[in-house]
This record gives sequence, structure tokens and C-alpha cells, in this order.
Amino acid sequence: MKRISALHSVYVFDAYGTLFDTGAAVARHGGEIGEKGRELAEVWRRKQLEYSWVRGLMGDASRNFWELTEDALDYAFEKVGDVDKSLREPLLEAYRDLDCYPEVPATLRALKEREARVVILSNGSREMLARAVRSAGLETLVDEVFSAEDCGQYKTSPTVYDMVTTNFRIYPDAVSFQSSNRWDIAGAKHFGFHTVWINRKSEPDEYPDLAPDAILPDLKTLPGGL
Repeated sequence: MKRISALHSVYVFDAYGTLFDTGAAVARHGGEIGEKGRELAEVWRRKQLEYSWVRGLMGDASRNFWELTEDALDYAFEKVGDVDKSLREPLLEAYRDLDCYPEVPATLRALKEREARVVILSNGSREMLARAVRSAGLETLVDEVFSAEDCGQYKTSPTVYDMVTTNFRIYPDAVSFQSSNRWDIAGAKHFGFHTVWINRKSEPDEYPDLAPDAILPDLKTLPGGL
């Protein structure tokens, strides 16, 4: 594994699952959902991602990520069953204000103190990303937020990653890209970013031919590699 280098002038973070805990919405209503909560959260997240991949393969991003999030929750209710559907709006409202992982503010602050540019690059819609950043209190720690909605594509299209290099007028290897999603790391690696897989759940590698440059269990130690 390569050492995380101070030569990287821009640190780019995926949002959902990397900075923000996608399971937090269901967890807030765990008492009302009951024993089906974990399954509901897993199916909801899996279908949300699947819908973005299928749309991406079709080259059709006409439904934004928030709409896909709603669609995925509706599917999860049907798939899991025995969950009160009146919780739909409360769950969606909770998803708009997801908790960030505990180490996130300190990590981003440490990068800012080292004069790195801190950026979010996500499939999330502009509106949902703006609200997530605001509700987590990260406004002063994030320099730019790029939504896939801005280019009409979903990750792992190179067009999405190119928004960063075009905006900052830098080469891909000047970017350190952090994501908890292994497929996202594969896409970013193929584009030419330095990649750091935040493997929170100790998952096995899926794309050995597009290996990350570093693997971390969370974001706590990221600034220490500078």
C-alpha cells in the first residue's frame, strides 16, 4: 500500500456511508420498526445503490438520487413486510438529516488545518447533500460539494470524477479520494485518483485489479498519513 501523501492537494469524500451513516435513519425509528429494522435498512440501501447503477448503465439520470432513495424505501417496505408504512415520511425525513460518523468533523478539520481542500463528491442530489452537510454542522469544513446531478451521470462514470479535476484544474493523481463503497473506489482508481477505501465493515476485496492505494477501518487515521 502506498503511504497517504502530503502531495495530495485535494481530499475528496464520498458522502453516504463514508461521511454519513446510512443506517441512522432506520436506527432513529428502531423502536417503532422493531426486529425488522436491520433488514429494512440493508434492503433500502442496497436497492438505492442498485437503482443508481442501473440508471448509470442506461445513461439515464433523469431520476435524481433522492427520487431513487424514495423508490428504494418503497421497495424495501414491500420486500421486508410487516413494517408500518406510515413510517415512510418519518424515515425519509430522518434520511435528509443523517448523522455523520463521530470522527468526521475532527478529520476534516485536521485536513483543513494542513491547507488541503476538502470536497464532497456524491451521487446524492444537490438538495439532499446541502441539507446533510448543514444538519451535520460541516459547512465550514467543506470547500466544495459536487453532485452527480451536476453532470447528469452517476458514479462510476468518469464524467462524475472529472468534475473535481476540471474544477480545480489539477491532474487526477493530485486527488486523494475516500469512499466506504468498494465499487466507488474501483471507479475512482480507474479514473486515476489516489484511493483510500474506508472499509468500516471489514469486507473482502471485490476488485483486485483496481486495488485501493490504502485501506483504513475508518477516517480517524487519515490525517495522520499526511
